[in-house]
Amino acid sequence: METKFKVFRGDKKSHKLQEFTVDVQPGWTVLDALNDIKWNQDGTLVYRRSCRHGICGSCAMKINGLNSLACETQIKDIKRRPIVVEPLPGFKILKDLTVDMDPFFELLEEIKPYLINDNPPPDKERVQSPEDFKHISTAINCILCSSCTSSCPSYWADKNYLGPAALLKAYRYIFDTRDEGEAERISEIDNRHGLWRCHTIINCVDACPKNLAPTEAISKLKNWIISQKY
Repeated sequence: METKFKVFRGDKKSHKLQEFTVDVQPGWTVLDALNDIKWNQDGTLVYRRSCRHGICGSCAMKINGLNSLACETQIKDIKRRPIVVEPLPGFKILKDLTVDMDPFFELLEEIKPYLINDNPPPDKERVQSPEDFKHISTAINCILCSSCTSSCPSYWADKNYLGPAALLKAYRYIFDTRDEGEAERISEIDNRHGLWRCHTIINCVDACPKNLAPTEAISKLKNWIISQKY
């Protein structure tokens, strides 16, 4: 089935939507179509990809106005044609569909996204009950694709704002009963560029390809911070 695509080409200063026609095969995703364009029509097209299975998050981009993973977006499910493919908003465009992800990961590093526990490690593993695991069971599924942060108006207005992805990761460790790094993270999240910059717009929830709820996690972190103070 011949399908038309309009693909963002260039950078922020000079760009255009270039039209391509692709002979789409049954079961193809947007990533399959981009691969076909690059391999058979225009080898200069630039975009990120890796796992092809919705795990690495590298192929996050804007498809018909919505932040999505190109490898998970089935062409047959897209109603509006031509299909418009653009880079994620909120980040500096490097070229075509690639954006500068360094600021995103620098903000993530601020909340120390790793287990902090200075006690001697046990012989096998740090045990956690199923009940305790339930508190973080969905948050651990974040693949750091940045779709949520890229969709957040608060981040658009304040590039120092940690953003929903980093705050979800903070929640994942602060509410992990095996972690003891709460005190080290409080100063990073309890400020005007942290939790309190979130205005519960919920774009992040709509944008998440893994159906996570960053806004809910941020609300729980706010309540937790208040309980520590009072």
